[in-house]
Amino acid sequence: MIDVKSSSSETHDQHTHFGFSEVPLDEKQGMVDDVFHKVAQRYDIMNDLMSGGLHRIWKDVFVSRVHPSKTAPFNHLDVAGGTGDIAFRVVQAGGPKTKVTVLDINGDMLAVGRERAEQKGLADRLEFVEANAESLPFEDNEFDAYTIAFGIRNVPRIDRALAEAYRVLKRGGKFMCLEFSQVETPVLAKIYESYSFSVIPAIGRLVTGDGEPYRYLVESIRQFPAAEDFAAMIEKAGFQRVSFTRLTNGVVAIHSGWKL
Repeated sequence: MIDVKSSSSETHDQHTHFGFSEVPLDEKQGMVDDVFHKVAQRYDIMNDLMSGGLHRIWKDVFVSRVHPSKTAPFNHLDVAGGTGDIAFRVVQAGGPKTKVTVLDINGDMLAVGRERAEQKGLADRLEFVEANAESLPFEDNEFDAYTIAFGIRNVPRIDRALAEAYRVLKRGGKFMCLEFSQVETPVLAKIYESYSFSVIPAIGRLVTGDGEPYRYLVESIRQFPAAEDFAAMIEKAGFQRVSFTRLTNGVVAIHSGWKL
């Protein structure tokens, strides 16, 4: 049994990063939530503007590796998937028995996802759940696949989120993560760095009236572990056959692992 009081006390004494700032670990989630409350309504528009539309290609490649069944029941969990971009693709790639649960800690992001699902006529095949990636409200061995796209770097305790992913997957289930990574070519890395810190917050300020949330998002990318280090974290959580693929010269990477 976990001692809630001592666990809470230990957490209060720990610190983590919020972008380039150091903050108490138990305060980070609220700060991240505030960022996404601010950007929810313009989140998808900003993704197009910031990536020049590349995020759509990255997500298409990502979902093409999920392989939902065309005939058998397929129970899929998409974490930090509030606005539904990944979930819609999985449902459309699968058969009539494919069901996707979209989980996000931010209610505003989920509201956007529900509205989009209704507009696309997909609401009856999706369930939207407001909950924390570190403490999933599901039974053990419940899902055939777990995806998280551009979300895990915002989780205060990544190791706990990975442990929960392992717990809720069935034997033979697949974990997949799409996340920003490190650009491999030095010249391109410098260009990308300049674009990220100069252009992206400016676009955010122009479109949403506030550039600070986007400065945090850029900083959080720089704080995320290198692809090799994140692969080691996935293995430590119990996953096997862990691998990763870099896309667009390392701007993003797809990580995967199996619960065997």
